[in-house]
Amino acid sequence: MQLALFDFDHTVTDRDSYAGFLRHIATPAEMARARWAVGPWLLGYRAGLVTARGIRARVTRFAFSERDAGEIATHGAHYARDRLPAMLRPEMMQRIGWHRAQGHEVVLVSASLDLYLRPWCNLHGLALVCNRLEAVDSRLTGRYAGGDIGPRKAREIRSRYDLPRYERIHAYGDSREDKPMLALAHERWYAGKRIA
Repeated sequence: MQLALFDFDHTVTDRDSYAGFLRHIATPAEMARARWAVGPWLLGYRAGLVTARGIRARVTRFAFSERDAGEIATHGAHYARDRLPAMLRPEMMQRIGWHRAQGHEVVLVSASLDLYLRPWCNLHGLALVCNRLEAVDSRLTGRYAGGDIGPRKAREIRSRYDLPRYERIHAYGDSREDKPMLALAHERWYAGKRIA
């Protein structure tokens, strides 16, 4: 049995699906407020002063606190169906298809949200390890249930999969957060290039 691990944003997609989802659910007034509230953090991220984890936590808190969980889940299903297909890299969808045709277990491992990744993975027959939003009494808190998966991808994979039982592990990623996941694999692809 072989295992194939795929990051999603900028690996399977050609852009950031999380940012697109935020734009999908936000009203124009919310987008204007977000520019002021999150803009400095985004500039810090682009300058390398704020981590991916830091910007995700700030944006998630701002965008999802006190939102109705069912309404956001409905938006996620629509986003998966209507918007994600235009973001997909054909060559990566072919790789996913190849692994599935070989009978490999294929897992999407992402710091993005289950709200749209779960319906997409269900459609494509993939397992999923990703961030989930915390809800209390059907209202989102703006925090991740169980913490941010981004910097813990490798640990989450090890806790869910008995890695020694796989004869070969393949991993595909594009960021610093993906490097520990890539280190678990026999065959590694980084930013579209095979590195081992």
